[in-house]
Amino acid sequence: MRKTKIICTIGPTSESEETIRELIQAGMNVSRHNFSHDTHANHRMKMERVRKIAEEQGKTVAILLDTKGPEIRTHDFKDAPVQLEEGNFIEIHTKEEILGDATKFSLTYNKLAEDVEVGSRILIDDGLIALEVVSVDLVSGVIKAKILNSGTVSNHKGINLPGIKTQLPALTEKDLEDLAFGVEMGVDIVAASFIRKADDVLAIRKVLRNLGADDIFLMSKIENQEGVDNVEEIVKYSDGVMVARGDMGVEIPLEQVPGIQKKIIELCNLAGKPVVTATQMLESMVRFPRPTRAEVSDVANAILDGTDCIMLSGETANGKYPVEAVRTMVKISEDVEGRIKHDKVLSKLMMSHASSVPMAISLASVTTAYELGASAIISATVSGSTAKNVSRFRPECPILAITPSKNVARKLSVYWGVYPIVAELYESTDEMIDSTAEIAKRKGFVKDGELVVITAGLPINFVGSTNMIKVHLIGDVLLQGKRTHETKQVVSGVIKKAINFKMADEKISDGDILVVNALTDDYLNIIHKTAGVIVETNQVTPEISVEAMKHDIPVIAEALEAMSVLTEGTLVTIDGKRSLVINGRTVLKS
Repeated sequence: MRKTKIICTIGPTSESEETIRELIQAGMNVSRHNFSHDTHANHRMKMERVRKIAEEQGKTVAILLDTKGPEIRTHDFKDAPVQLEEGNFIEIHTKEEILGDATKFSLTYNKLAEDVEVGSRILIDDGLIALEVVSVDLVSGVIKAKILNSGTVSNHKGINLPGIKTQLPALTEKDLEDLAFGVEMGVDIVAASFIRKADDVLAIRKVLRNLGADDIFLMSKIENQEGVDNVEEIVKYSDGVMVARGDMGVEIPLEQVPGIQKKIIELCNLAGKPVVTATQMLESMVRFPRPTRAEVSDVANAILDGTDCIMLSGETANGKYPVEAVRTMVKISEDVEGRIKHDKVLSKLMMSHASSVPMAISLASVTTAYELGASAIISATVSGSTAKNVSRFRPECPILAITPSKNVARKLSVYWGVYPIVAELYESTDEMIDSTAEIAKRKGFVKDGELVVITAGLPINFVGSTNMIKVHLIGDVLLQGKRTHETKQVVSGVIKKAINFKMADEKISDGDILVVNALTDDYLNIIHKTAGVIVETNQVTPEISVEAMKHDIPVIAEALEAMSVLTEGTLVTIDGKRSLVINGRTVLKS
């Protein structure tokens, strides 16, 4: 059962209803809408489609608005594209807009002359052309630079400034308009581009607060050296972080990006903040139906590092194989997650310490689930905080976050291992326990006879009050006794009751479950025919116990009133490990 979440960018090749439906079926958890492109009208159409189709399929899919951010771009060139030759010099005009040519051009940031110095590097078009500053005139705002490599440049190409601290605002006018639109549309997550410091995060929070959208999940994108330098304070004030490797790979030496990625993921894991690894994860699938081996390793290593989410950009926005890309990510995730050593991961994450009662309960729920082999951790949560706290400790089993709020459910879509389920509020603790267990069973997460760990707050339905943990047995358990020998066998069969050996010999067929008051040596010649034996009393002879052990047949003794409780001819399951008799056929982990 996949725990790593998948974010898909919706674009021209994936915006149709049919493709969105296939993306959701394939495993998309979050739809990303890139506001560097397209109009509000088109974004509205795509968001509404995602909402509608997710609702039709009964799936929880979050909507993420990715801001354009404070970019720097070239203005227009005369007769674009223009060839720039290595070794030549070129003027960059920052205070006035001019029509560019091979000797001069202007750009959209009027304070660049104040930020650069002699020797600074200026990169154009994702680093395809590099310039080196040789002089700066602060009065005119003209920068003279040497062209370090030949190439063509044209209108509105991006500018990167590796290692340079700028005075760019956290948000542009376009970003403000886009955020207002996003709030109107009820987006769940805002991914803020080019975050450089904590003040940028706080500035965006203030805007969202003024728009009445305090609850929007704010994800900071780390894309440049300044953001990397300030990443600890950025993580502190953000709800989550995206490792945006595209611009990062231009602004920072490429060989440093993998180490930075690992550092950011580790910081977020210890802080309990979701982290997304993004950009060119399956880039070749823009054109081809299969990824490269290096891309598969990239995705796998991000998961092993501890990323909560993996993101597809061009692969689903413009690629020829958007659905196949999602399916590929699902396969990689499921395989890699099966290789994670959860005990080692938990030991490392426990370094962050449980600093509150809710955190201590969440940690206890994970360790309890691990020790008992529980099939799920169920978090009854109003705000989502219980499930978030559990997620940070990376349990081996799935986390079922049962909440009355669709908004909360969608925001939980970026948390590792969390499966949000929307349900009504509960009026009592008993109702909460019974109902959440039934939901988990109905949704196929657990089966009769399996253990779950339930966490919640008492009194129920209060935000931030997580203080309860309960180990709960799922299903219609008819009896519990004591096993006579060590076994993990789980067997199913039809009940055959006998008051003596002669009756048992006449009734028993291969694979039946024998129910008796006492199990004596008389039964030595027929016990091998049974799938299991249930004994009302503790009267089981050593010889018969050894014979059962030899054939790995579970024997449950001291199953009080078994002869009256169990009905002849009914199908039951014996869980030898837990000494349980469960109604019907149940497939359990042995």
